[in-house]
Amino acid sequence: MKQNYQKTMYACFIGYIVQAVVNNFVPLLFVTFQKTYGIPLDKITMLITFNFAIQLLIDLLSAGFIDRIGYRASVVLAHICAASGLILLAVLPQLLSDPFVGILIAVVIYAVGGGLIEVLISPIIEACPTDNKEKAMSLLHSFYCWGHVGVVLLSTAFFAAFGIENWKILALIWALLPSANTILFLQAPIYSLHEEGESGLTLKELLPSKMFWIMMLMMTCAGASEQAVSQWASTFAEQGLGVSKTVGDLAGPMAFAFLMGLARLLYGKYGEKIDLDRFMGYSCLLCIAAYLCIALVPVPVIGLVGCAICGFSVGIMWPGTFSKASASIKGGGTVMFAMLALAGDLGCSGGPTLAGFVSGSFGNNLHIGILAAVIFPVLLLVGLFLCGKQQAT
Repeated sequence: MKQNYQKTMYACFIGYIVQAVVNNFVPLLFVTFQKTYGIPLDKITMLITFNFAIQLLIDLLSAGFIDRIGYRASVVLAHICAASGLILLAVLPQLLSDPFVGILIAVVIYAVGGGLIEVLISPIIEACPTDNKEKAMSLLHSFYCWGHVGVVLLSTAFFAAFGIENWKILALIWALLPSANTILFLQAPIYSLHEEGESGLTLKELLPSKMFWIMMLMMTCAGASEQAVSQWASTFAEQGLGVSKTVGDLAGPMAFAFLMGLARLLYGKYGEKIDLDRFMGYSCLLCIAAYLCIALVPVPVIGLVGCAICGFSVGIMWPGTFSKASASIKGGGTVMFAMLALAGDLGCSGGPTLAGFVSGSFGNNLHIGILAAVIFPVLLLVGLFLCGKQQAT
């Protein structure tokens, strides 16, 4: 059995790398799209919006059909969509009269795959017969970070060696990853979250639960705490080091993603020796300190260090909340995981939006925007406290 579920876990780990490819490859090509196809910036922005909107829609709708068609069929469909979208990204722009339409179609298709992966992979790993599910969940989510790092580093190396004009070849190479993982998921055993004859809770059954709403609050704040700084890390890098945009991307978001992955990896390795509630509580405090460092210390290099530390501090928030929800809400099932993914994605959108809105209201002062966003790790800490009180009653 151990060998069987190890194959399932490996497929899940690769699945999160696939999601990292889906979310982080195309943004590396935005300038190329502008220059090659003459696509204006407002249309380029639509690619981000559509990717995010489709994934949110999948979060919302997936609970209604995943249990009907099964986890295996759903996760295979997710990888087929991811692979198809990347392949079409290389093919459609020159086949259609409007290249932007071709790119948008590709983005929509792989966004369906990305949304399904986000909803499916966590419950699949949760159902595996592992000894320490919190460790497995944290290790799983670290692979998104390593995927993010890998996509940027390997793509940058490819462009340096073969030229940015050959990006279509790289898109086809990246498409091999979800294609291969499709085969792995067809062979790997998929375990059920429920005992035989049981079914997961419905949304109607979840809504009256106070613990469910506490977890939704925590998940929203986890996504917001992560992205409110991550989205601005490149700017702080450029300001702090006086380097180019490319180097700024490597020094800012890459450092953030690496340390976030490191936190998840450390808990994934030593989780049985660490109390999850305590680790999440200290992480919230460290995150608040990092936010205050970024916002209030008038030294750009210190702000960059704060961004990196923030990456480490948010590492456990998302997978830790998933694990707490699964342990606290028995029988939550697919609907619960889908709703948590929805809350997390709303936070990922809301965090940067709040920071940007407040920054704009104060003369584009990013420091004020980040200071306002400190409300998210504070609320997450409050959520942990409420969760403890709820469990004690």
